[in-house]
Amino acid sequence: MTTVLNTAEQHSKPARHRLSVGLAQSEREILEAQKLRYRVFAGELGAKLPTRTPGVDHDIYDPYCQHLVVRDENSGAVVGTYRILTPDNARKIGGYYSENEFDLTRLQHLRPRLVEIGRSCVHPDYRSGATITLLWGGLAKFMQDHGYEHLIGCASVSMADGGHAAASLYNRLDAHMSPLEYRVFPRCPLPLAALKSDLPDAQMPPVPPLIKGYLRAGAYVCGDPAWDPDFNTADLPMLISMSRVNERYAKHFMGK
Repeated sequence: MTTVLNTAEQHSKPARHRLSVGLAQSEREILEAQKLRYRVFAGELGAKLPTRTPGVDHDIYDPYCQHLVVRDENSGAVVGTYRILTPDNARKIGGYYSENEFDLTRLQHLRPRLVEIGRSCVHPDYRSGATITLLWGGLAKFMQDHGYEHLIGCASVSMADGGHAAASLYNRLDAHMSPLEYRVFPRCPLPLAALKSDLPDAQMPPVPPLIKGYLRAGAYVCGDPAWDPDFNTADLPMLISMSRVNERYAKHFMGK
């Protein structure tokens, strides 16, 4: 599964990036993705990553996951990645990564066709629509090829301000909340009642692009955010069902 895109055709930036997307086929490619994750999460965001190897983000879920990577064909560098955990491999490792943050009991009936995505990041020099398009297109193809129906993942909001922006954003997402039967429950809830959650628009930071993309695609927010102390983020539980994907997104990413 490989798609190539010349970003010079998409953007007017002087730099020309010839990008491709596909599942990592070797340990070397996975290691490159893990190094990119470390650079973004630890280097940029200050996350506390329990890693055995300096400069590499690795945990017990990695060997059970497939790793979607965007590569710059000119330099050979991995510049974007997503980690994918299938239902079968989730059973082998004992559950989904997001179960460390949320009680997913109400999603039990979805598990046979429920894929978890996470550890998404893009190199700072490649944070453009082209890279995101390839990652989303790669995910859509993976879901179609394997007959999976549901995607679950955590979308993070920085808590650099103590969590006020995260609380304010969450309170504006009523229209995107899931039905009650899909609600999940944070194990370490963000203390919403103790946070100022009515920031005026002028003080609201931009909605993170990943969350904006999920919501535009038709994702549900499945409950209150959890606090992740290692990443110092408020994590929103997101669920995307392929049958609910916005028609415009379906045409763009799935060829429908």
